[in-house]
Amino acid sequence: MSYSNSAPWYADLAVYREPRVWVIFGFGVISGFPWVLIGSMLSAWLQEVGVDRSAIGLFGVVFVAYSINALWSPLIDRVKIPLLNRWFGQRRAWIILCLSGILLATIVLTQINVVEHLWWVAFAALIIAIFSATQDIAIDAFRIETFGPHEARLQSAGAAMATAGWWSGYSGLGAIPFFLVDGTSLFWEDAYFVLCFVIVVQLLFVIAVRESIRYRPAIPTFNHWLDWLRNTLVDPITEFFKRNGWQLAVGMLSFIFLFKIGEAFLGRMSIVFYKEVGFSNDDIAVYSKMVNWWVTIIFAILGSFVNLRLGIVRGLMLGGIAMAASNLMFAWIAGVGPNTNLFLAAVIIDGFTAAWSTVAFVAFISLLANRAFTATQYALFASLGNLGRTLLSSYSGYVVNWLDGNWQLFFILTAVMVLPSLFILFALRKSLMRLEHNYHRELE
Repeated sequence: MSYSNSAPWYADLAVYREPRVWVIFGFGVISGFPWVLIGSMLSAWLQEVGVDRSAIGLFGVVFVAYSINALWSPLIDRVKIPLLNRWFGQRRAWIILCLSGILLATIVLTQINVVEHLWWVAFAALIIAIFSATQDIAIDAFRIETFGPHEARLQSAGAAMATAGWWSGYSGLGAIPFFLVDGTSLFWEDAYFVLCFVIVVQLLFVIAVRESIRYRPAIPTFNHWLDWLRNTLVDPITEFFKRNGWQLAVGMLSFIFLFKIGEAFLGRMSIVFYKEVGFSNDDIAVYSKMVNWWVTIIFAILGSFVNLRLGIVRGLMLGGIAMAASNLMFAWIAGVGPNTNLFLAAVIIDGFTAAWSTVAFVAFISLLANRAFTATQYALFASLGNLGRTLLSSYSGYVVNWLDGNWQLFFILTAVMVLPSLFILFALRKSLMRLEHNYHRELE
């Protein structure tokens, strides 16, 4: 299908009448929802029962599963789950299995005494993270295979709806437990029990949709696993270093590893901070979840236009500076106290800068990928960025304790954490802008 750039802008909206796009939105919701169970909700629960900040921060280690899920991604392509595969197809079978595992682990959380069995809570969170990270592989494959090579606009719309769905699952549905617990006789265990029904609804949704088999490529067998290892891991890495030279390659990888660390430190301790400074669970549900939900989606779209005008490298530099500056809003709240107007302003500004910098960051790592190894190199770059965020931010609680609970100084420190990556970006700016120029020239 050919597409003319002269078509009016509103013609693109026609893609959202396609049911397959809304199926992808539903799968995006399913992808984002487990982060509620092991992220903000769990942090709030642990804080209320008196678990130390350092221990709460260490719970972030479970998110490493999302950074290394590429290691077992071939299983989702090749292993057929008995019975489920025959009834629902390859992709949905894996998603149903993973959702079932998430449901069982969530049920366990409804029965645990957190104070007495903290290790069991951590184990249940790890199980949810592993199943969720595995589920994401199948969901991404389902989305890609849902649209054909000739349906570029639908593929793009599917990616946008997957992002919107993810934030709807994380922030939209993530407000539910905070509303349930605030000012009621319900406890966090009860909120987890209610969310079990949300998972059951997700299971029914997956069962109801059709399997994406129309555009599935042939998959090699495990007999050629050495060839697969070379083609999917060794060759993409060596190509990247040969193409850029080791100095530039190391510089770019260092930037990817460091760029989002400050934001991750803030995010890991944000719920603990909100509760310690005096915000209610309702405040967190409204501002941190509901408002942030829409702010992130809207500004992600606007951020793409800004970066289009500025260019990827300039957009990344300005987005990084704005991201660092926005962290200071939380230092302001730490000094003032639980002011909801300031909370609203901080959430809006942080949502804008986070969305802007994220869009620029995704465009940046897309720029670095060779078109012969696009999927693999992009996945490796994204995993490197996630690994830096999850591993280092797990020590955020220790940092707050080291600062004797000085939240103002902590948020100033998170702003400073962005600077090393920006120095690297500035040092590499000429090479990266030349790379960006060549990239756009190839697309013309």
